[in-house]
Amino acid sequence: MFGRSGRSATYGLRRYLWVAPVLGVIALIFAVTWARGRIESTIRLQKESELITLLKADVKALEIWTQLQEDSASVMAEDNEIRHAVMALAELAKTPGITAAQLLAAPQQKALSEALDGWIDAPGYLGYVITNPSGLVIAARPDVLVGQTRALGGQNFSEQVLNGRPMVSRPVPSLTEMPDEDGGKALGVPVMFVGARVLDDAQQPVGVVALRISPFKDFTKILNVASPGDTGETYAFDAQGLMLSNSRFDEDLKRIGLLPDKKSVHSVLTMELRDPGVDLMEGGRAELRRSEWPLTKMAAKTIEEKPSIDKPLFDAGYRDYRGVECIGAWAWLPQYQYGVAIEMDRKEAFAPLFIMRAIFWSLFGLLALGALLLFLLTLIARKLDRRMREAVVAIGQLGQYALEKKIGEGGMGSVYRAHHSMLRRPTAVKLLEPDKTTEVSIARFEREVQLTSLLNHPNTITIYDYGRTGEGVFYYAMELLDGYSLESLVEQFGPQPDGRVIQILLQVCGSLIEAHSQGLIHRDIKPANIMLTQRGGACDFVKLLDFGLVKAVDSKKTRALTAADAITGTPLYMPPESVQDSDAADARSDLYSLGAVGYFLLTGRPVFESGGVMEIMRSHVQDKPLPPSKRLARPMARELDLLILKCLEKSPKDRPQSAAEMAEVLSLCVPSQPWSMHDAQAWWQQHQPGVLSETMTSEVTRNLHGGGTIGATVDATKAKPTV
Repeated sequence: MFGRSGRSATYGLRRYLWVAPVLGVIALIFAVTWARGRIESTIRLQKESELITLLKADVKALEIWTQLQEDSASVMAEDNEIRHAVMALAELAKTPGITAAQLLAAPQQKALSEALDGWIDAPGYLGYVITNPSGLVIAARPDVLVGQTRALGGQNFSEQVLNGRPMVSRPVPSLTEMPDEDGGKALGVPVMFVGARVLDDAQQPVGVVALRISPFKDFTKILNVASPGDTGETYAFDAQGLMLSNSRFDEDLKRIGLLPDKKSVHSVLTMELRDPGVDLMEGGRAELRRSEWPLTKMAAKTIEEKPSIDKPLFDAGYRDYRGVECIGAWAWLPQYQYGVAIEMDRKEAFAPLFIMRAIFWSLFGLLALGALLLFLLTLIARKLDRRMREAVVAIGQLGQYALEKKIGEGGMGSVYRAHHSMLRRPTAVKLLEPDKTTEVSIARFEREVQLTSLLNHPNTITIYDYGRTGEGVFYYAMELLDGYSLESLVEQFGPQPDGRVIQILLQVCGSLIEAHSQGLIHRDIKPANIMLTQRGGACDFVKLLDFGLVKAVDSKKTRALTAADAITGTPLYMPPESVQDSDAADARSDLYSLGAVGYFLLTGRPVFESGGVMEIMRSHVQDKPLPPSKRLARPMARELDLLILKCLEKSPKDRPQSAAEMAEVLSLCVPSQPWSMHDAQAWWQQHQPGVLSETMTSEVTRNLHGGGTIGATVDATKAKPTV
């Protein structure tokens, strides 16, 4: 037993060896999906925290620089020499009809210029502009602006300075020609102003002094005090999505055509934060015209929601103005009326995650390849096993049994006429087809043998042996029967005398008494499963076959093995309870089927036979059968007539309650057509079975397809084997 179990385990392990890596792949997929989600979430939170921290650091640096500029301008505006010069020029500007030349010729211009030189040269300011409260330029460097009335530092800059504190403007295009990087001068060069109001002795504002600042010198650099990674940058932008600080990617922007390819051209006041929809850095071409591009997700949300620096927004995946996938954090600075954003390429930000994905995909590939190779090896091994098993069958030797010829074949296996090598006893050997061997079929095969081998009643088919060769061929050996199935008997010779029927039913009851006493129910009693033969000189000897559907009473362990049989049994002989619920079958169900067999023997016809299968099963559940005596229209034993009808009652409680009870009633029946031993011998002398044929009968095919019949028989009427 241990050896057999060990071989089964080895066979099963070899058969399903490929399952392990497949399960490994599935487990790894779940593990990686979970780990990826956790890692991505962790990296996202880490990057969010990092970018927001850097954003706040850059904004803080900007605030410090702005405060220093404002403080410097405030001190400058309080300088007495500067203040008195501005007061004098402001008073002169009140003169009706005053011209720019007259303002430039005023002696205070030189004094003012000399006083401002110390404030301008050291910090590197680009000049100055001084206006009176009405916005008239009363002094400037360059002096071309004197006498003009123009807004400084953007809309309302001068008004805000006059009405309050010093302030730094956002970048604006210059109103006069300024030196550019091409060596010439040009209008519209980006500049900033820091301004403070000048008060007279009565503390009334008499003008605004504003120093011109290059945004490239400090403003852009300060915004990038803390930049993440190799692709990170911080920049400012206005409410229309226009960049106010310089991009670190100016050269790239020129290469991909977003900026003119000139040295003096920068992204400040030129580059709009619009999403091209494709990665331009990778050579992508936008489908829409540039004017139709929408604002980047960052710019649109900032302009719409105006998030504060205390609660900045963050996004882990959107396109920037180059079309590159990036992550970023941003906030709106209401005191300066512009936003600040910090971004970095998503590819760099999530590089650890991409590396992890590559590693896991490599593992997936290796495991999948391993599973495929093992699967192919399993197929090859199964093919070799099948060939070895076929070779064993072809050799004609299964253990101690020598195979002679095939006498039956069906869906589950084949039956061979054989003999024991030592005993020389004729035997029927049933084996599973090599290409149909599965764990389920093996389990059903073993179950059929084990349950049948528990029975030793002479009217039950005898199992001699069971085994499995080293090559994996499953087989069992049983007695070889030579005779007629009851189905063939009636088909060939018509209805049988009631005396003969009584003797046949008594023998079947004897087999069922033993089976039921051990808690086993046949569940497929039918004429094709009852063999009439000669045994030890006795004629009309009955053998009950096919325990393939046998059921252990109250056992749930074998339910899965018969689950494939949605309806277990044969419809023509099926009890009502099996039609409604196959698990409701008990010993009295076998008696219903045996009563239907008796009905068939007496009348030559099944109890119900009109319509299709469903109609027949419905009749078993609902219709009352016609008594056999009326169906045949000839006398028969009244007790037998009543017993058959009692067996066919719809409710099990109305039938005989045991095979022993049915046998007792049968033994008391007085037949109208007696059948003696002499009659049986005379009948068999006249109808001796012929030699075994190589062609199986219909019973062979039906029984083999139905899960396997235990017992090999010969149909004497057609000289063909029945399994």
